[in-house]
Amino acid sequence: MKRIGLISDTHGFLDEQVFSCFSACDEIWHAGDWGATGLAARLETTGKILRGVYGNIDGSDIRSIYPEQLVFTCEEVKVMIRHIGGYPPVYNPVTRKELDRHKPRLFISGHSHILRIMYDEKRNCLYMNPGAAGKQGWHKVRTLVRFTIDGSDIKDAEVIELGVRG
Repeated sequence: MKRIGLISDTHGFLDEQVFSCFSACDEIWHAGDWGATGLAARLETTGKILRGVYGNIDGSDIRSIYPEQLVFTCEEVKVMIRHIGGYPPVYNPVTRKELDRHKPRLFISGHSHILRIMYDEKRNCLYMNPGAAGKQGWHKVRTLVRFTIDGSDIKDAEVIELGVRG
């Protein structure tokens, strides 16, 4: 069983609450738009496995560490993470091809700053976007998600509000 802390669109801002919110997690996944390598370094201090992809605002420093897309298996669940992806059924063309190619059971994206968790029946895939945890953008409330992968089950998803963006 793995407890996952999912975060995106920090844009260089890391709320101290993230550390307590993710304290019981085994892994932290960042869906892009980190904003600074220092933010990744701070998350690494937790000692948890840190996975992530770069986003459209990330510079060469982040892009040299994190890929555009990650495909991996956690427990018995194939996972795909891309920063820009769209959502079911409105995926962008590149993401649609990658989903068809890899056939993940869990697809994670960021970019929109819109918190959304929904099931794509056509692809037999759960979609998650944790919203935005940073202060940049038009979202009103900063959010992240915690969930569990237990064997082939994805369960216990919790939306955590970090407060008003301002």
